Amino acid sequence: MEMAIGVFSSRERAADAVRELLGTGVSEESIVFLTRSEAESTTHGKQAGATVGGFMGMATGMSAGVAAATLMLTGVGAVFALGFGAAALLGLAGAGTGAAVGKAVTQGGDTLQPTPDEKCSEDALFFREVLREGRSLVVVRTESKETAVSASAILDRLGLGIHGKTPIKMHVNTRHVEDVTLVDVGGRITVGEGNLVLRELVRELIDAGHKKIALNLHEVGYVDSSGIGELVKTYTTVRNQGGQLKLVNPSKRVHDLLDMTKLSAIFSIEADEASAIQAFSAGSKAVA
Repeated sequence: MEMAIGVFSSRERAADAVRELLGTGVSEESIVFLTRSEAESTTHGKQAGATVGGFMGMATGMSAGVAAATLMLTGVGAVFALGFGAAALLGLAGAGTGAAVGKAVTQGGDTLQPTPDEKCSEDALFFREVLREGRSLVVVRTESKETAVSASAILDRLGLGIHGKTPIKMHVNTRHVEDVTLVDVGGRITVGEGNLVLRELVRELIDAGHKKIALNLHEVGYVDSSGIGELVKTYTTVRNQGGQLKLVNPSKRVHDLLDMTKLSAIFSIEADEASAIQAFSAGSKAVA
């Protein structure tokens, strides 16, 4: 499964991206649109229904049957979610079916509310944090490489991506310092090449029992929307296997991207390898 993540400073720009994705043949089932509700957590009843209806009419051009809801997220507020699987992306597994989410439209804008002690997966925390920072998200999930390439191009052009590609393909080199695996990454992390290389490498490291992984991104010149999705999946894969992942010394272009998309608040980023190794050690002692 390929995943491209577009982060937008305005919901209108995100809506433009959804319209363009649909216009180029990306299926509704592949697209999730998430944005903070204008009325925040005070929106209820008919007002919530108006919010959903307004977004459906203004934002996307999706069919009337697509799942839509206003979701109440602890620490975030009211989030408008459009697309099948939107609730599940935000960690609301119990409300993740199209039928359950669709109730927000068919029953006049009911809001789906998680329980106070709700637990989120690591990837759900990424999406929540970006929304908390006032950004809007468009996520495309597809089995088709061609669709992922097309979607990434649109999300990169309209979203907060790095513009101006580097011609250098991705290359990696793996080193070990004590119990830390250092992965030097250079070139570009993009759909169909860099993202697959990174995915396979991390899977091999995890399978071999390496649980402390540091990605040195100083020589990475370009990351597209699928590359962002791969970094998120890499982080969650390592964490779900009981490991730790840190980003080390990202290039200025990558650092700026992480800042603009607010992902810098979620990733553990270290200035250099020595700091990363020390942080891993400190984390291990804290766990012990």
